[in-house]
Amino acid sequence: MNMILNILRGAVIGLANIIPGVSGGTMMVSMGIYDTLIGCINNLFKSFKKSVLTLLPYLIGMLLAIALGAFGLKYLFGNYPLPTNTLFIGMILGSVPIILKQMKGEKIGVPGFIIFAVFFAVVVVLKAVEGNNRTELSTDFLSLVKYFLLGAVASSTMVIPGVSGSMILKTLGYYEPIVTETLTSFLSGLKAGDWAAVGHGALILVPFGLGIVVGIFAIAKLIAVLMKKWRGWTYCAILGMVVASPVAILMDTSIYEKGLGWPILLVSVVTFALGFLIAAKLGGEPEGAQAK
Repeated sequence: MNMILNILRGAVIGLANIIPGVSGGTMMVSMGIYDTLIGCINNLFKSFKKSVLTLLPYLIGMLLAIALGAFGLKYLFGNYPLPTNTLFIGMILGSVPIILKQMKGEKIGVPGFIIFAVFFAVVVVLKAVEGNNRTELSTDFLSLVKYFLLGAVASSTMVIPGVSGSMILKTLGYYEPIVTETLTSFLSGLKAGDWAAVGHGALILVPFGLGIVVGIFAIAKLIAVLMKKWRGWTYCAILGMVVASPVAILMDTSIYEKGLGWPILLVSVVTFALGFLIAAKLGGEPEGAQAK
């Protein structure tokens, strides 16, 4: 049962990471597994077997959710944008009490409030300047290096609660080309045996994926250092970004394209509440999961 729950937790993280404006790191915090996963990543080579066994069900859930979510979320966001977004807003806000609990006893002071405000503003401003950039993809050597760097940047922000890696990609104009086009084309090619589509997709997705792995390890090390030296202030930064995430999501005018009639608003309230329930059900750190 615990493994199934961890696969489901991984699926939530995977879905969050492919939704612009929603942070996979926030979902980790909301489910009480953030420290566990960061600890496993940082101790992967020191406690290899224990870390791998802990990370594996989360990874399975993430990969399944990303593969299915590339198709499913495209449908949900296209047809039910507001209720789908409020589901994740409910989960995001459900993480706030967990963060506050982690901050208990830490010295915050005026610097902490300033850090909170700065990081809150960073997320909101990033969303405000997102625009409608769009970039065509190519497969020359410099482009492959660029995809690697994009993966590293996107993955590092995926790990940081409140910062959306997908939103970074969208801001730079690479979200639709990589996530909703290349990924879906690659998966469809695998299913249909279209090896030309598979090969083209692999040339883009492989360096991008390698960048994601490198970025995750790099930022996990950085967060471990920050938590050790400035835990209270680090959580102030995290809290600022988490609280700003729902604001950034609601700033996206596309989620209101289906109207704001009473049925949509009612369903949105229900999905918001469902998000809280999911966070409560999946929340709580699994016993023995922390890799020492």
